[in-house]
This record gives sequence, C-alpha cells and structure tokens, in this order.
Amino acid sequence: MIDKVRKYPLSILIVLTVIYLSFFKPPKTPLDQVKNFDKLVHVCMYLGLSGMLWLEYMKSHRGQFRIKHIFIGAVALPIVFSGCIELIQEYCTTYRGGDWFDFAANSVGVIVAGIIAYFFVKPKYF
Repeated sequence: MIDKVRKYPLSILIVLTVIYLSFFKPPKTPLDQVKNFDKLVHVCMYLGLSGMLWLEYMKSHRGQFRIKHIFIGAVALPIVFSGCIELIQEYCTTYRGGDWFDFAANSVGVIVAGIIAYFFVKPKYF
C-alpha cells in the first residue's frame, strides 16, 4: 500500500480533491447561469484525474507498459468511481443530486485523457 502512495501521490491528492468537490455545498455564483457549465467542470476533473493516473503509471513503470493494468487503473476505475459518487450524491445527500449527464461528462473526461495519454504521451515514455 505504501508503495502505491509513493508511486501515485498526485493521483491520490486529486482523488481526495474530487471527493471534496463532489460533496461540499457549492456557493451560488454567476457561473450558475451558464448552461451546462458544470458538465465542463466534470470533464476537466476526470480528465485531470485519469490523466494524472496515466502519467504516474508511465513514470513508475518505464519499460513495463501493460495495457490491461493501465486500462483498469486509469479508465475503468475512474469511471466506476464517478458512478459511485453520483449514486452517493443522489441517495445520501439532501443538497446534491446524482445526474446521468454528470456521469457521462466524467466518462468523457476519462476517455479524452486516455486518448491523449495513449497516443501522444505514451510514445515519449515507451
């Protein structure tokens, strides 16, 4: 476990930040008036999370790239994590609600991060 903390410190920090942002009660801002602005925020949060997982994996596994491992760790798990967050928001909070479009935006962020990492960043590492 400590090995994972050493290999993925920024990813863990981003996970904790996403958890905080997912459950705090946001203040009202003028950006609330911008239609679907929150979806852009969701894409960015999960693009950052998945992108950092890809980067830290590539950094700590130079020469040992295993597509199955990175797919599970940087694609499947963040998507499942975002689904769990949406379900908890819907059923365990009174001030937040789960939203399928938020889940879709989260998934888009993960997929975009995967495309960028696999086709543009991976060739520099492997």
